[in-house]
Amino acid sequence: MTERYTGRLSKTILPDGSFNVRREGGHWRDAGWFRHFMNLSWPAFLLQTPAIYLGVITLFALAYLAAGVEQLQGAAHSTAWQSWWSAFFFSVQTFTTVGYGHIAPASFLASVIAAVEAMSGILSLAIATGLIYARFSRPNACLAFSANALIAPFQNGQAVMLRVANRRPNVLMDLEAKLLLMTVVEEDGQLKRRFTQLALEREIVYFLPLAWTLVHPIDQYSPLSGKSPEDLARDQAELLVLIKAFDDTFSQTVHARASYSTHDLVWNARFQPAFHIDPNGQLVLHVRDLNAYTRL
Repeated sequence: MTERYTGRLSKTILPDGSFNVRREGGHWRDAGWFRHFMNLSWPAFLLQTPAIYLGVITLFALAYLAAGVEQLQGAAHSTAWQSWWSAFFFSVQTFTTVGYGHIAPASFLASVIAAVEAMSGILSLAIATGLIYARFSRPNACLAFSANALIAPFQNGQAVMLRVANRRPNVLMDLEAKLLLMTVVEEDGQLKRRFTQLALEREIVYFLPLAWTLVHPIDQYSPLSGKSPEDLARDQAELLVLIKAFDDTFSQTVHARASYSTHDLVWNARFQPAFHIDPNGQLVLHVRDLNAYTRL
């Protein structure tokens, strides 16, 4: 498979598994706000959600100020700061439907603003609850990939090797791996990206309690045969790894992906063992040692 290509791409797949793509020229409705919040990291989600909450509350507080804080029964408004804090905390109580009772709308306009805010609060709470539940319940593969792919001795030749392990204690079954080679070639005076699937020694494993070393033998049929580091760098070669597995905890299929540029390739090296057996006879996997290798 080939397609036209211009420029030089840093990496197709970023370390977090997302694709290195920025979309421009779309409509704001194409953003998909639910998907946006679903794909946020937890730190970003926990920062953006309270920021939106405070922003909405502030807007309604400004509406109460514009209508006049004196229209809120029981609100202190002898100074500008008292008026602001009375409007702000009444907005908090109305938006969250807490309603302590010491401040209440005393005019038709204030009642309308409070009614709109209360409805907004109920809908926002429903959306936030759905988002939090969906984020907690969504199955995802938490796989660790070795930081480097090795060109290592294999049988009577060489092979591309990289390792993957499950970070979590849950059981992953029926894992299937695909390894693609992306290169940039010149055809008819134009640069084009070419994707070639690389054959793996083992494409499927039935479960993953330890680390899995993906091996692509560089034989006469391999597109990497006879290639030097300089050749791969010139072709802007990149290895794309796609993993599909069945999560036994959620009874759903999960996916993970990673990529390796020529800077991530280590030639003439071999992975070190990433596990040992403790005195009690239990296997111990060292996830931090997944990338440990020895140069030959």
